[in-house]
Amino acid sequence: MAWPYRHRTRRARVRVVLGVSGALALAALGTPMAVADVNLLKNPGLEILDGTTGFPQCWEKSGYGDNDHTFTVTGTAHGGSRALDLTITRLAGGDRKAMMTENPDCAPPVTEGHQYDLSVWYTTSQPNTVITVFRHDTTAGWQWWTDLAALPVTGTFQRALVRTPPVPPGTDRLTWGVTNYGVGTLVTDDYAMVDAAALVPDPPCTGIGPECVGQWQIRPEQSPARAMHAVLLRTGKVLLIAGSGNDTDLFQAGDFKTSIYDPVTGTFTDVPTPADFFCAGHVQLADGRVLVMGGNKDYAAPDGTVGYKGLKVSYIFDPATNSYTRTNDMLAGHWYPSATIMGNGDVISLGGLAEDSSGTVVNEHFSAAQGQWLPMGQAKQAWSFWGLYPAMILLQDGRLFYTGSHVFGVGLPGTGASVYDYDAGTITDVPGLRRKDERDQSMSVLLPPAQDQKVLTVGGGNHTISPSAHRLTDLIDLKQPTPAYVPGPDLPHGHYADGTPQTGAEGKVYLSTVILPDGKVFETGGALHTYRETPVFGASMYDPATNSFTPGMATDPVPRTYHSSAVLLPDGRVMTFGNNPGDGSFDLRISMYSPPYLFRGPRPVIVSIPNTHWTYGTAQRIVTDGPIVKASLIRPAAVTHSSDPNQRYVDLPLTVFPDNVIDLNLTTNPNIAPPGWYMLTVVDAAGVPSAASWVHVGGA
Repeated sequence: MAWPYRHRTRRARVRVVLGVSGALALAALGTPMAVADVNLLKNPGLEILDGTTGFPQCWEKSGYGDNDHTFTVTGTAHGGSRALDLTITRLAGGDRKAMMTENPDCAPPVTEGHQYDLSVWYTTSQPNTVITVFRHDTTAGWQWWTDLAALPVTGTFQRALVRTPPVPPGTDRLTWGVTNYGVGTLVTDDYAMVDAAALVPDPPCTGIGPECVGQWQIRPEQSPARAMHAVLLRTGKVLLIAGSGNDTDLFQAGDFKTSIYDPVTGTFTDVPTPADFFCAGHVQLADGRVLVMGGNKDYAAPDGTVGYKGLKVSYIFDPATNSYTRTNDMLAGHWYPSATIMGNGDVISLGGLAEDSSGTVVNEHFSAAQGQWLPMGQAKQAWSFWGLYPAMILLQDGRLFYTGSHVFGVGLPGTGASVYDYDAGTITDVPGLRRKDERDQSMSVLLPPAQDQKVLTVGGGNHTISPSAHRLTDLIDLKQPTPAYVPGPDLPHGHYADGTPQTGAEGKVYLSTVILPDGKVFETGGALHTYRETPVFGASMYDPATNSFTPGMATDPVPRTYHSSAVLLPDGRVMTFGNNPGDGSFDLRISMYSPPYLFRGPRPVIVSIPNTHWTYGTAQRIVTDGPIVKASLIRPAAVTHSSDPNQRYVDLPLTVFPDNVIDLNLTTNPNIAPPGWYMLTVVDAAGVPSAASWVHVGGA
């Protein structure tokens, strides 16, 4: 299998661009911050040559693949008398790059939590060049870290500058250089790396105040619908879909519900609902409309002789008109289908139960360009049953990662997790997922930032195999040449309704994980048993940088088990809703969680966003009311049944200028940030995020 990254041998395909606007800004605004600090690089001007190789000291030739190339020390320099000329004359695959040598004498030391401004003067005859950074992990050794900025074509020397994210824990050195993966000539000279600033670490918070654990509020209003699907719209309102809401009487009466909730005013707007979207699939399209597919054709027979049956209908909800419009039908019925948006804006939907209650093996492909589901022969088929609500996460190379999270039943044959190449029709098992047959209503999340390509799968159970849910988490780094799950930290214990604490291996199903704008993941809700009884009260905060949970976050006072979900709102709060216990009732209360960052001082403010429609590979300028240390795009939720495979946090590397003028460098790779509306937030040195502003990325 051709995995996208390999240390020193694979080019990173996740790219961001400083952009022409960033280059022009250097002249317009003057020297960016931090350039007066000490240059941490040795031989940054490439003037000192190694007596044996004739190559600049502390630099090495690197790259991989089938290509013809030359490295030349040239006298056509920006400063001094030497520069590096890297020319590729034929490229069938791979890349080439000059990198700092990986040894303590040459690789600059760094401090955890600090950010570094990297700059280089360059010319390039083609656009396939990118600043690539590796980091030395004190445990795992050297590994690819991130790509920061792709370089626009220029025939005269230009300076590219970009700021790294905060250095992850366990990192003591960096190396970096410019990767060339196209036919043409790249000349580089006068490299610099300076410490931009030290982040102010959060002081240890051991109390029980909201600044440590956050705070919950039960809203006075209640949902008018037994909603089990939620989609955050670009308006900031939440689309709540119930259909018949797991109520056979409503189904028989044809009484199907959809409501739009405004978290600001606490009001609801009912929407006529044309079909039973109970346990349908849904995903946001590139233009902000919501594609809803499948649903409930009929309930299961009381004696269990016939199961639930899936609909083949599909509708698009338009937040501009608050109405549904029917599309063409899908190829087959789907009850509990997945839905993943691809880098071109198309949607792939898999799994669920068919019109006859059998497992659906038909793939569905919605064409964004045509606005319809493709017919058989155009929708590519693997004829594989993926289960119910299979968690399918889009990877940076366009393939789909089935994490092993699903709803009902045991895991799929094999290892329980796999990579599906839709275009090639290949399915490759991925090892390491523990207790793969007990991942019913576990939740999987593409960890912040999406560029890191790490997925965490949390909790789950299966009452036919084990009476109780487990607390296992498993982590996978999909950049590795042969990725495999490895054990993550155990999910923290909660307690039961009578106050009895969980012990031993007791864990959760039906839990929710929500990406927050500070780059952490909030975990909340759940139950001990997959038959909906025994809610677990407890919440925790997962930090991808340290691969650790902080237990003891404030607990939602409302039990959240089957048919419950959680949604990040633009103001930084988390909304939770739903609970369908075994007695058939449904809790209509809505809870709001304010994370600790809302109690840690003033929030930064995005004062100006001249452009809210962003194209890939551009530098987008904003102005803030004070210094910030990072910025991100978060895709709005479309969640049900502990499943939101499209949830992601995209890092925006910074180029920082005086007066809080900042260029945000957007990836050129639409598989990292599929087209659509995103919440833009910035975070200050105290870890406090701004309220979100809506921006549109790529697509229509």
